[in-house]
Amino acid sequence: MSQTQPRQFDSARRQPARSQPEDSHSVTGLLHQLGREVPLLFTKELALAKSEITSSIHATKAGIASVASGGAVLLAGFIILLQAAVYGLSQVVQPWLAALIVGAVVVVVGLAMVQAGKKKLEPSAFTPDRTLHALQKDQEAIRRNA
Repeated sequence: MSQTQPRQFDSARRQPARSQPEDSHSVTGLLHQLGREVPLLFTKELALAKSEITSSIHATKAGIASVASGGAVLLAGFIILLQAAVYGLSQVVQPWLAALIVGAVVVVVGLAMVQAGKKKLEPSAFTPDRTLHALQKDQEAIRRNA
């Protein structure tokens, strides 16, 4: 048979006395807690970095789509300009001038679209800012506690 220890009671409350969790206040306990929380912190930091990189990839895809659609519009403008040249050479009348104006407008729109797409592909759009900021805060906290 096993021996049972008598229960200790808190005299003020008449409830079983609860010992303070010793590991939450001792150096060993704090180191143990740190050992549990540091891997969790790094896991969360990696998840944040993954999220930011995924977001950057989506922005890159949007930039590529803008450049591609701008290129298609430029191609259409070039075709219209070529048609204007054909009209100009085949008939020395007003219809070629209208086609030339339309072609020039389409080219300007296409150039604007390509420029907007290029801005989305700048290297600054790929920086994981939130992750870097969180890592800097972690580094500062470690320095303060060291």
